[in-house]
Order: sequence, then structure tokens, then C-alpha cells
Amino acid sequence: MALSSKGTALITGASSGIGAVYADRLARQGYDLILVARSQTKLTALANRLSDATGRNVEVVTADLKEKADLLRVEQILRNDASITLLVNNAGVGAVMPLLVSPVDDMQDMITLNITALTRLAYAVAPGFVARGAGTVINIASIVAIAPEILNGVYGGTKAFVLALSQSMHHELADKGVRVQAVLPGATATDFWSEAGHPVENLPQEIVMPVDEMVDAALMGLANGEVVSIPGLHDGAQWDRYEAQRQVLSGLFGNSTAAPRYR
Repeated sequence: MALSSKGTALITGASSGIGAVYADRLARQGYDLILVARSQTKLTALANRLSDATGRNVEVVTADLKEKADLLRVEQILRNDASITLLVNNAGVGAVMPLLVSPVDDMQDMITLNITALTRLAYAVAPGFVARGAGTVINIASIVAIAPEILNGVYGGTKAFVLALSQSMHHELADKGVRVQAVLPGATATDFWSEAGHPVENLPQEIVMPVDEMVDAALMGLANGEVVSIPGLHDGAQWDRYEAQRQVLSGLFGNSTAAPRYR
């Protein structure tokens, strides 16, 4: 007997860490999966494990989203596969070194993956979601989106972009049936840190969240209707106040004369 399905979730950066946990959780929630990452070996192993454990249909797409041809292949899947009901824009890289000692070519590659690829995939999937009146986009940002001083400034800038894009998408698409969530993890126990040159073991362990707990919290935030989910923020009312003040402030900029302090 065929299993009922919530549709298909396409997850980028799915071979390990946050993406792999999203794959596990969404398969168990009833989604078929399209897993996208660079490592064919890791993707295939994960796909086999999840298919055996859940009975869901799991496809793999080997792609490096920094490469234009690979990115275009994934965009075409998002445009053409009407079974896709959820996109998890998780693929990304980070940096922890100060700006002046970070090679600018590495920074450009980070912008290509964290901003350009994420944006193009969101653009690819959104029209179909709007046409069908339903769909969900989860964009993985970071707490550095609102605290860029913590790590490398270009990395913080890319995640600020992800947050801003997510809020704008929500503003434009919510009444068309499209749900958008930005997830802002803090330090999470994944390979992110070692790949950025600062192993997670070197961090104070009281600030490091297990990846399973982070993803489970983010999915609970999605179920609760949050547009921005910050798993490590224990007092959610603090974000509500921050966001309310931002909304107030955003309405105070439009004046035809400069403020007195500039005269």
C-alpha cells in the first residue's frame, strides 16, 4: 500500500549536519525527499538509510551550488517538479577569521553559495508555490544575521541577507499561501566549525547546541507559525520586542528634511 505524502522536500547541503537531520525529520513527518549536496557517497548512504527506515521515496542530486551549471540543474527541478512542497535552503559555508586575513576569493565563494545560490533557488520555487497556493521555504541563516560582530563580517553579511530576504518573502507571499521561515542557529555541533578552521571542540561547550536539538526546535517554530526562529533564545518575547521596535523604526525614516543633528 502506498504511503500518504506531504509532498516532496528538497534539501540543500543535505549530506551531513543540519541538512541530514532535516532530511531525517521530514521523512518521518511524511515527506518524500530530494537530497542535494556535493558528496555522492554520503548522499547515497543517507538516502538508503532514510528510505529503509521510513519507506519514503528519496532521490539524490549531486551538485556543487557554487557551480552555475549545477545550480541551474537544481533550479530546473524546483521549477518543474510540482510534487515539491517544501524547500530547505541549508547549503552554506562560514568563516571565523577577521576580514583582513580572509582571502577575498574565499569571501566571494561564500557570497556565491550563501546568497546567490540561496536566492536563485528561492526564486525558482516561489512561482510554483504561488500558483498552487501552498508551499514552504525554510532559509537557514544564523544569529550573526543580527550580531555580525561575533564572527567574520562577510559571513555575517551573508546571513543578514538571508534574514532580510526571508522577511521580505514573508511580507510578499504569506497571503498567497506561501510560508517562509528564517532559522537563526547559534553555535551548533556540526562540521561547520572545523571547515571554517575553528573546531567546535575549541568553543565553550555551554554555548554549543546538539544539531538534533537545533533542528527539532526550528521545526517546532515552523509548526507554531514563527517567521523567525532562534532555537538558542530562551525568552522569545525578547525577539518579539526587538522586531516590534524594528517595525516602528522602519516607519520613521521618510522625511524630506535631514535630522537636526546633521545641521
